[in-house]
Amino acid sequence: MFINNIDLTEKLNNIKFPSDLRQLSVSQLPQVCNELRQFIIEELSRNPGHFASSLGAIELTVALHYTFNTPEDRIVWDVGHQAYAHKILTGRREAFGTNRKFKGLKPFPSPEESPYDTFTAGHASNSISAALGMAVANKKNGHPERRVVAVIGDGAMSGGLAFEGLNNASATDNDLLIILNDNAMSISQSVGGMRSYLTRLQTSRPYNTFRYYLSRIMYKTGFMTEARRRKIIRNNNRLKMRLSKQQNIFEGMDIRYFGPIDGHDVQELTRVLSNIKDMHGPKLLHIKTVKGKGYGPAEKEAEVWHAPGLFDKITGERLVKDTTGQPPLFQDVFGHTLTELMAQNPSIIGITPAMPTGCSMNIAMKEFPDRCFDVGIAEGHAVTFSGGLAKEGMTPFCNIYSSFAQRAYDNIIHDVAIQKLNVVFCLDRAGIVGEDGPTHHGAFDLSFLRPIPNLTIASPYNESELRNLMYTAQLPDQGPFVIRYPRGRGVQPEWKTPMEPVVVGKGRTIKEGKDLAILVLGPIGNLAEEAISEFEAKHPETSIALYDMRFLKPLDTEILHEAAKNFSKIITLENGALAGGFGSAVTEFMSDNGYTPQIERMGLPDTFVEHGSIPQLLDLCHLDKEAILENIEKMTAL
Repeated sequence: MFINNIDLTEKLNNIKFPSDLRQLSVSQLPQVCNELRQFIIEELSRNPGHFASSLGAIELTVALHYTFNTPEDRIVWDVGHQAYAHKILTGRREAFGTNRKFKGLKPFPSPEESPYDTFTAGHASNSISAALGMAVANKKNGHPERRVVAVIGDGAMSGGLAFEGLNNASATDNDLLIILNDNAMSISQSVGGMRSYLTRLQTSRPYNTFRYYLSRIMYKTGFMTEARRRKIIRNNNRLKMRLSKQQNIFEGMDIRYFGPIDGHDVQELTRVLSNIKDMHGPKLLHIKTVKGKGYGPAEKEAEVWHAPGLFDKITGERLVKDTTGQPPLFQDVFGHTLTELMAQNPSIIGITPAMPTGCSMNIAMKEFPDRCFDVGIAEGHAVTFSGGLAKEGMTPFCNIYSSFAQRAYDNIIHDVAIQKLNVVFCLDRAGIVGEDGPTHHGAFDLSFLRPIPNLTIASPYNESELRNLMYTAQLPDQGPFVIRYPRGRGVQPEWKTPMEPVVVGKGRTIKEGKDLAILVLGPIGNLAEEAISEFEAKHPETSIALYDMRFLKPLDTEILHEAAKNFSKIITLENGALAGGFGSAVTEFMSDNGYTPQIERMGLPDTFVEHGSIPQLLDLCHLDKEAILENIEKMTAL
């Protein structure tokens, strides 16, 4: 990579693994960081990915791999948005151009891909708990020298699991190091000279060596007990609080706290990490970073540049495709429709767990800022918060990505469904989502929601149906109402149709036929419509019936009785897991009512589907138009 004949990867070219990085002097690390930053900017301008978070964590990544003996020492990344520099430094630089591509590098850290990826990342807030488990296991299985580091940030500290992990870490024998990469939230602020002095003192190796040996002597003489140790830590924390005029939650949990320090000073980071890495007991280093560091446009608009797509690296212009005349994204239909409904119904409240732009609730936020809440990465709280709103007469629209709704399963059951509360769950990214891979595919919502009493579960065939279902869901006394829809565009360029209610539990006949019935749930039915049209053009003597079931729960039993009586062959089609989903519900109905049609179920297989483009993955899962056509031909030939 050259600009004006200057090699921008002079050092990087010689670093294949962290062992190569450790051959450099500390004074050379800033150049490595600069080269990494330029490399990531270059690569992501051509092959989109999570941009701003990774730029902000470059110095931290270099310092970690320079200081710790990875992969023997464990680094556990939270979320994985921050981990591109980590991938590049751990043997994957030459393959980085395949990142997030079908059969290429995985979108997030995965132990299947590299021994340097110590734990699966993708959902937020799990790093502290996982790393604590590793740290305790290392003490139990004879590897007490193995260091474990949890890197949490990018909003993940707002998740409840992070605080559960912190709470347990404070009460468990471990030497875990937690690094809080604070790029957005205000947990504590520097107060100048005294804080800087305390940080340097607390991270001084001589100071901590003396502190450790003194504690060992006191333990041996019997003076030091666990209760006294905790009391001393609490007294130290009180003294620090008085001197610095601050207190933070970590010290309140008896976890040694250091910082905040500049997360972009790689040499200072290296010094501090070297001094604290062998300290005993749980400890937390708080670093302050800038999301998008080193790239002006990303620093100014970090949210937009979280995952910006293609862009011109020189001008910073995002290369957005012209979508004039194309159907809208389902998420945008949701955002505009919610805004319309909020204008009509003052009881409607919008809730999202940290995804206002991703789910397009930001559209409603602009119009009704006092009636929309971004609750942070806290899906369980989002659901129970919605339940509390509904209990007092409001109508919350709680928008959660399907995959992330898994984290709120208990809350959906115990805090909403049992009470039949009027909460509208809009599950975005349902089904195959594409390049973000198995941690983000919305594969399981139909299966895990179907057994829950009192839920209505629906999936729109197109944009107009989404609008109508949203309108229906906010009507009085509907109870908990789930609407799931996929990532990507619909099929209706003229989508802004007047909203009207639909009858709950009633599907639609899209097309009549006599030889085969296809029962579909959701927008994937449009692929079935294309396949039927193509098949009948080749076989005009054959006709295929197509039913849009619209609801998984309650099922339209009238359509099912009709299909069972008139067709001996039925195909069910869903963009969700076959196990326990829509097709399972249809076969259960047939069995319960004594019908015996031949049923071919089409859906996602019993595996974690890899990453790739949506068309590639639908083909992989035998769920694209060609697969539907193949099954039609097979069923009609029998």
